[in-house]
Amino acid sequence: MPRPFAGLADEPDWVALRELVPAATSPLRLSEKARAEYGDREIVLATVLPLAWPGLVKPDGRIFLGLQRQTRSGDVSRDLAVTLELAFATEPGSPVQIPPLPGRGARLQDLLSSDGLEITVRDGFDFWIDGEASPEVQASLERANASVVPTVRMAVAPAAYWCRFPDKAHVRWVLGDDENLALAALARLSRAGELTLGPQTRFAGMFRAHGLLVPVWDLPTGPAAVDWEEPLAAFAARYATAREAGVELDAEERRARAGLLTRQVALR
Repeated sequence: MPRPFAGLADEPDWVALRELVPAATSPLRLSEKARAEYGDREIVLATVLPLAWPGLVKPDGRIFLGLQRQTRSGDVSRDLAVTLELAFATEPGSPVQIPPLPGRGARLQDLLSSDGLEITVRDGFDFWIDGEASPEVQASLERANASVVPTVRMAVAPAAYWCRFPDKAHVRWVLGDDENLALAALARLSRAGELTLGPQTRFAGMFRAHGLLVPVWDLPTGPAAVDWEEPLAAFAARYATAREAGVELDAEERRARAGLLTRQVALR
């Protein structure tokens, strides 16, 4: 499934939470039809759950749905949907047990309302534990917290996230446009020398994630995330203008496009 989150509100942020953000949560709301079948349970989307569990039902009945875990069917949306369906029949205080393959059935698009995500980026995974935890969960929490990279959701562009590693910082922006349109816009900006976020920054390249393009910028480690809001807003305005020209490119822009295709970056 090339774009498993297509049709969900905030598709780019679903991709970002799946691929970029270490620790974050968002409440989810069922559609009216799904509420009639399953009831109006409190559901929380989490980037990661203890021991990479696909789902967890808290002792008070809240359902936690883990986004960053191994998929089984080739359709992330279907894998998540079957986890959610099984969570409604799972005993409180237990992880959700899922089958080796989910089989045919509902996808997230069939179960969730059209509400957008209300994302809270977190410093760690302490939200896993409400009280005492088993030694296995406590050890998993400590390992997970130690691996968290400082990450901030940018305010000026949807699904754009700043993060800081020891040697450099990055802004990574999941573009919600069709890949051909996004690539054409980036090619125009590349041809015009307008891909950077300013002095001491570098357009590192891009990668594909669940059918969407994700450009990446290398930044110095000193400035905080808020210092990149204005440069990113300026780039977003340039990108929007370049996108309006459509997918047709002239010869020089096509060469720039070919150059961009060779600048694939890997996630760290």
